[in-house]
Amino acid sequence: MFCPKCRAEYKAGVVKCADCHVPLVEKLTEPGRPEDVNLVKLLATFNPGDVAIVKSILDDAGIPYFLEGENFMHVYPLVEPARFMVPEKRVADALNALKDLKLSFEGISIPKGEDTGEGEDRDEDKPAE
Repeated sequence: MFCPKCRAEYKAGVVKCADCHVPLVEKLTEPGRPEDVNLVKLLATFNPGDVAIVKSILDDAGIPYFLEGENFMHVYPLVEPARFMVPEKRVADALNALKDLKLSFEGISIPKGEDTGEGEDRDEDKPAE
């Protein structure tokens, strides 16, 4: 017997998961393949304070993100900024969540157009339009 939620295995005769409190099943189905997600660069910054603020705003809005270079240790050939990457489908939501954000530090960028990956927007301090 197996729990369909946490996938724990139980002895025969047990009918309910002790942790999840859901009925057990005899066989587990294979989990589906995760959906492929196209990540888009939302913004880049050299400031750890900016990172903390943006993380808290995106977390509060429930917007998933990947933070590349959070510890500012990525050197290519110079120190690279931390980059927030969000699923393409959630870019508008992320920009909306950050629309009232006024950072007083330089070194943050929110790209206007498509990212070419060349770092052309590193020193801009302008919100996306």
